[in-house]
Amino acid sequence: MGEGLDNIAYEVDGELIVRFSKAAGSDREARLLTVVAGLSPVPVPTPIFADAARGCLAYRKLPGTSLLDLPWPQRSGCAAPLNRLLEVLHAAPVSLFEGLVEEDDLPGGEWLSEAAEFYAEVAAIIPAVFHGRIEAFLAAPPPAGGYELVFSHNDLGAEHVLVDDSGAVTGILDWSDAAFADPAYDFALLLRDLGPAAIRPRDDIAERALFYARCSVLEDLAYGVDRYVRNGLAALEWLFPVQGT
Repeated sequence: MGEGLDNIAYEVDGELIVRFSKAAGSDREARLLTVVAGLSPVPVPTPIFADAARGCLAYRKLPGTSLLDLPWPQRSGCAAPLNRLLEVLHAAPVSLFEGLVEEDDLPGGEWLSEAAEFYAEVAAIIPAVFHGRIEAFLAAPPPAGGYELVFSHNDLGAEHVLVDDSGAVTGILDWSDAAFADPAYDFALLLRDLGPAAIRPRDDIAERALFYARCSVLEDLAYGVDRYVRNGLAALEWLFPVQGT
């Protein structure tokens, strides 16, 4: 089916997804998915078998197609179930996930430093009208810290959301990056991929969500895959709005 930085996945007989991790030796994700499946208000992969020694995890194929491939006007219908998902995950007791996930809390300064490197790589493909806004963002200080870490999907971009023909959410994929993280980051990727009309983070995390969304869109553009580049260029309009537009 495809290969990412961490995993390679195969589809078997149109029914089964068998995924191999590039870091074999643990059944952590299989145990994590079992916990998440008991909480999530939307479907998630439920393990059928796992072979830790081979880094193998298998689950029934969830229906639907990637939200990333859905036209922009149809994406907003996903907002309510995705907001509800994050409400449930972020409120879950930390004790449920002890030993299953680690903390992931990179300082804001490091986010900005990496974003600046990505921008240097992709500035040539970004319309010039956005350059000033992006450069001002990269030169400004990051939001303040001091927030509480919560259980997070931690990679909730549109590519990991499955939808049916009507745009209803049918599944959330790839929990391999799940961690105790800033709750704003989950909202950030949805803000990037659905837009501000669909995703409205709470007032106490809105500034950080926009910060992460801006950093992540530059990373996606640097990743270079066509579908991510198209998505990222479209998202610049609301992540770095130009006066008068």
